[in-house]
Amino acid sequence: MSADMDDTDRRIIGALLQNGRASASELAEHAEIATATAAKRLQRLEEEGVIGGYQPEVDYESFGYEVTAVFRLDVDGTGLATVVDDLRDTGHMVGVYEVTGEDDVVAVGKFEDTQTLNAQIKSLLTHPEVRSARTSIVLDTVCEYDPLPVDVEE
Repeated sequence: MSADMDDTDRRIIGALLQNGRASASELAEHAEIATATAAKRLQRLEEEGVIGGYQPEVDYESFGYEVTAVFRLDVDGTGLATVVDDLRDTGHMVGVYEVTGEDDVVAVGKFEDTQTLNAQIKSLLTHPEVRSARTSIVLDTVCEYDPLPVDVEE
């Protein structure tokens, strides 16, 4: 994060997290600054890589992804890069994380049905670099992709 991030930048980012399509005038109002200042600040935040893009919230169930699963993998140390690359390339993972603890990798995937999920599980269990794999099917999504607060406390 930028060393010169201030409360105004945080307010702008907080407003964008609430509405990624907010106009410069809406950002200015939220940050209590002039519209031109908000536009310049936004441009600087984008150029510095603090803001990396704007993505829509997608209801994956509308596209037929009915099953969400969490995978916890114990991976042979030399095969970690291969396993995470293979997971990324499946076209089903929405998150792949190298982690500490008993597991080496945690991944979250979305699948059309349990047959597709089962094929992914079998692929993981037979992967030469995966020592063990545990899978949990998500029963209820309580929250997903919720932004963390970055705005200043009022």
